[in-house]
Amino acid sequence: MKRAAGQKADWATGFPPVEPKRARVLILGSLPGAESIRQGQYYAHPRNAFWPIMGELFGAGRERPYEQRLRKLAANGVMLWDVLRAAHRPGSLDSAIHPRRLAPNDLPGLLARHPELEKIVLNGGAAETLFRRHVAKPCGGLLEGVELERLPSTSPACARVSFAQKLAAWRRSLLSPIR
Repeated sequence: MKRAAGQKADWATGFPPVEPKRARVLILGSLPGAESIRQGQYYAHPRNAFWPIMGELFGAGRERPYEQRLRKLAANGVMLWDVLRAAHRPGSLDSAIHPRRLAPNDLPGLLARHPELEKIVLNGGAAETLFRRHVAKPCGGLLEGVELERLPSTSPACARVSFAQKLAAWRRSLLSPIR
């Protein structure tokens, strides 16, 4: 079986941040899945609800070319990244990430570059757990004044939450004034 770029012997490697000059919200996933790595795009799996939700909220839906979607998010002060830079993970499921064979991204560095950041949205429970376990402490005071919110995962693996429920939660979080 041929492996995708960024995927070696069950090691998955993520992408650099989508980092506009100024951002009010950072959306953090856990680590791109195999299809995303294969395509070199965040949230590339066709059943992932991320881009349909971004289409509803910011006009950044899957019908647009990927670079246009990223520009739409940037224009709305939204940046993307993942908690992990790389991890041993056979397949695409977050539950398959080896708890001791992983490397977090430099979130403290990103936060230091973006003191204007108001909110971090964690895309699902795995992103939240990985963030709290591997990143929150090194961020220290950089998280002061930054709201943290876990939202329902946009992954197709999160089938217990309907698209309408996911959209409503993401709409409340991203379009409501930040506390």
